[in-house]
Amino acid sequence: EARTIDAPDRSSALRQLVGQGLTPTGLEELTRRAAKRADTGAAGGARRASRGEMHAFVAELAIALQAGLPLSAALRTIGEQGRGGARSAMIDALLHEVEHGSSLSDAMRRFGKPFPELVIAMVEAGEQAGRLELVLEQASELLERDTSLRRAVSGALIYPAIIVTLISAAIIVVVTFIVPNILESVEGQLASLPLPTRIVQGAASFFAAWWWAVLLGIGLAAVGWRRIYADPEARLRIDGLFLKVPVLGRLLQDVAVARFARTLGTLTAAGLPVLGALRITRAVLGNKAIEAATGSVIEDVSGGKTIAEPMRRTGLFPPLIVQIVGVGEKTGKLDEMLLRSANALETKVQGSIKVFTTVLPPVLIVMMAGLVGLIILAVVLPLLEMQDAIGA
Repeated sequence: EARTIDAPDRSSALRQLVGQGLTPTGLEELTRRAAKRADTGAAGGARRASRGEMHAFVAELAIALQAGLPLSAALRTIGEQGRGGARSAMIDALLHEVEHGSSLSDAMRRFGKPFPELVIAMVEAGEQAGRLELVLEQASELLERDTSLRRAVSGALIYPAIIVTLISAAIIVVVTFIVPNILESVEGQLASLPLPTRIVQGAASFFAAWWWAVLLGIGLAAVGWRRIYADPEARLRIDGLFLKVPVLGRLLQDVAVARFARTLGTLTAAGLPVLGALRITRAVLGNKAIEAATGSVIEDVSGGKTIAEPMRRTGLFPPLIVQIVGVGEKTGKLDEMLLRSANALETKVQGSIKVFTTVLPPVLIVMMAGLVGLIILAVVLPLLEMQDAIGA
């Protein structure tokens, strides 16, 4: 029987299957599209619960357990709130598994999406330590901070994208429809048109004749980019190049390192072994270059070395976070030191976002102003030459 599961790597997938009492005969990695198709088919076409619904469920379950409700009663109470079909189906499935003797972590693992390995591992550690309500609270806080970080980065990119889109659309309309009508009156009256005019005329003629090819090219480029970025090796190189882009690279690095510190600190505080926590942390960083650096750290740690030294050798972790990890390892307070550094790093990310949103829009506006200036020259220069010819 074929089964689709969500896991950061093959070893995690194997552990999930074995934990479900299954003996896999083979593992095959699916593309995102194929995995989505498999999930839809498995669910009979029903909508899967979203990440936001999962986050709200974890937060509410933590509150219910802290109030003293038993797990099954807490699940039943949350399910009775009836906030949506997908959410209710998710809670009903978990409740069914728990009432039939499964642990909450096993129930989440069997349900699959939207529960990531990160949440499942934390719940499992909380169950083993007998402090599930505390670990669920930590997981809820981690998910909330990660969501806030994603929204902050997305918000920083939306404004420049809107500026570029609006100005580009305005320039295309002016060059394609307005400028040709203005220049039509001077065409043929001058021996030769100025260079800016010829450039704008050429662009207008090209767009008028080949607009369909431009749109097709944009569509093909978008599809090609998605396919290239889906390839692990290509994405590793692309993400590495992104880290070298001025301003943007520093922002992406700060985001990934903040996520590293927050996730690793939360997982170790929940009681997970450092090596297992590193493996889970690696899957949520969002940048393949830093994920590869974390992979090399995992290899050294599995060989008996400390975390700080291999982190320093990668060159992708700031010296401050490396020193904090080193101090945490020596004092036995790694989780506490990581969470403190995560607070500082997230504050730094907010500062990097402000710098990015402050610097990028003026740069884009200057570039667009140069294009507008070229269009103005293309219209004004032939009119001035005609005026000089009439005056002579």
